[in-house]
Amino acid sequence: MTKTPLQFRHNGRDVAVFVDGGVNLLVALRELIGDMTPKFGCGQGGCGACSVLIDGELHLSCLTLAETVNGRSIETLDGLKDGPNLHPLQRAFMEQFAAQCGYCTPGMLMAAKALLDRNPSPTRAEVIEAISGNICRCTGYEPIINAVLAAATSGRARA
Repeated sequence: MTKTPLQFRHNGRDVAVFVDGGVNLLVALRELIGDMTPKFGCGQGGCGACSVLIDGELHLSCLTLAETVNGRSIETLDGLKDGPNLHPLQRAFMEQFAAQCGYCTPGMLMAAKALLDRNPSPTRAEVIEAISGNICRCTGYEPIINAVLAAATSGRARA
């Protein structure tokens, strides 16, 4: 099988890899780059665990062909923190007890970041809509919604 060269920005740094045709972005991120923060959930785009930002827009990496991100910017959960400092959304998730098993957390945080980047003061309904593509089997969603609203209310979310 022929390998295709792929270059993109991953969490602020340039990367170059070779991918097989038909490989999705989730596999490229996890297996070729070593970023394990996007999770493999359903593999069919129904759970949101693999959500990443591509040029600032929320995408499911399991449904995105790796070849399509050539020259683009990819942001994952690993890119939210600043060294040892958590992103304000991550802190709000901790403070509001919005993560239990943590499997959905990367996708939830990326969906929340996409929302707050475009709307720093969302309503509760807008938060619910923004995270609606993510399945959480543990929290019942209330702590997650409260964490996103807390991050937005405090004005910390755009750090």
